[in-house]
Amino acid sequence: MDNWSVENVYDRWIESHGIPVHRGFYVEDIKTLELGWWEERQCHGAFLKLAGQEIISEARVTEIPPGKTTAPVHFALDEIVYVADGRGLTAVWAEGMPKKTFEWEKHSLFLLPHHHSHQFTNVQGSKPARLLHYNYLPLALLITPDPELFFNNQYADRKRIYDGGQEFYSVAQSVKDTDDTSHWHAERGRQRNIWFGNFFPDLRGWDKLEVHAGRGAGGHLLLLKFPRSGMKGHMSVFPSRTYKKAHRHGPGTVIVIPAGEGYSIMWEEGKEKIVIPWHEGSVFVPPNRWFHQHFNIGAAPARYLAFHPPRGMEGYSEKVEDLARDQIEYPNEDPFVRQKFEAELARRGIQSAMPDEVYRNAKFQWHYEES
Repeated sequence: MDNWSVENVYDRWIESHGIPVHRGFYVEDIKTLELGWWEERQCHGAFLKLAGQEIISEARVTEIPPGKTTAPVHFALDEIVYVADGRGLTAVWAEGMPKKTFEWEKHSLFLLPHHHSHQFTNVQGSKPARLLHYNYLPLALLITPDPELFFNNQYADRKRIYDGGQEFYSVAQSVKDTDDTSHWHAERGRQRNIWFGNFFPDLRGWDKLEVHAGRGAGGHLLLLKFPRSGMKGHMSVFPSRTYKKAHRHGPGTVIVIPAGEGYSIMWEEGKEKIVIPWHEGSVFVPPNRWFHQHFNIGAAPARYLAFHPPRGMEGYSEKVEDLARDQIEYPNEDPFVRQKFEAELARRGIQSAMPDEVYRNAKFQWHYEES
């Protein structure tokens, strides 16, 4: 019987490397997560198989030893990389072409383009660097169950990173959203700014944000997309002592915390709620169509960065008038939600910044200062 059957090809592939595979609903801190030596990549690593990834997305953590360079990898899919800790260099190239090299630091985010080779270098000689990787390999292997196709295929689009125009890894630029089907677009009834590019230098300090009225809490939003790629994501920023409205969507969205202290609640409709504590470096994945809700109990604004599944798998309602099925307004939420939030704050000797009116008026208008 063929060991690389369609049903288990991804599981078998990750287990073949002999490094840890972490399961469950969340990882408390990817900066301290247990890793194993990955000889093929010349780094330490671990795979995350959290409940909500559901054979859609891959998440893994790699650690580059001080002053070292990883082995070259040729990968046929796009991959997003978030720097959880450290400082270094990435080289990207097509076979027979010069390398494109750029620098990154803690909280940087960048894209590795499909059908190119890449290599990481830790420029710090005294401490390791840790990276979080996100791609759609599990879904791709369901369609074509042959790992060699994605790692031993030397095809490259030599025009993609070598075009004579703007540098491939220049800082992302703002553009207007022209996608009328986007739920972000529908929420405000107007076009949004999207930051479009392959490099975001520091998402913890990123201040080019706009109002995100639909989720409440007086929060702001960064929408990010990558040129000529189906990958995208967003970062939400919301004030201390507030919390977002509960909402749900499809599987595969991986969330990492760049800054803040708080917790999230996740639940399948009508079933028991799961509480996930988080701080900088925490990662979790809401399962398919589970409601989830984010709470900031820290002294400063909190940030969560979400990597999205492929287009068409987000799981949002198709019509604007049906979006209410995917979001719970404050007056309609389980009383447990407010009670737990206020109790958590009381333990810290502080009070909620949520106006009382939000619990009575579903159309309450928050005051926003445009970033």
